Amino acid sequence: MLIMDTATYEAIRTHCAEGYPHEVCGLLVGKADGSVKTIVRAERARNLNTERAHDRYELDPMDFLRVDRSLDGTDLAIVGVYHSHPDHPARPSQTDLERAWPALSYLIVSVEKGSPVAARSWVLDEAAGQFREEPVQIEPTRNGSTGDAPAGNG
Repeated sequence: MLIMDTATYEAIRTHCAEGYPHEVCGLLVGKADGSVKTIVRAERARNLNTERAHDRYELDPMDFLRVDRSLDGTDLAIVGVYHSHPDHPARPSQTDLERAWPALSYLIVSVEKGSPVAARSWVLDEAAGQFREEPVQIEPTRNGSTGDAPAGNG
């Protein structure tokens, strides 16, 4: 299960809408407890795929490294990746499957004509060689939460 607050979810949706008609991507930062991942913030990342940005993303490894290093000394980790599917359903493509890492959640946001319409999360089932869907739970933003907007140069 992937859990996040409304502010974080809306920040991801905003990033996906801003990037339309291209795919955008980012990292999900939080805590994993077994199969439950609680997201505390989303960090924008650059899509290095400029030739097929309308239907592919390549997350900038320097952004991954930047975010990972920023978590040193905390109890947080990168627990997932998000990306958009412009004018395409929120389900993984063959390319998504080929590039997936085990244990990470892959939140895919379907964006139709510039508006985010659906978000679904997936986890790689290594034994089966395919994704399995995981539930997404959006909770109200708590008082005092800033709803950290994605940072970076997305």
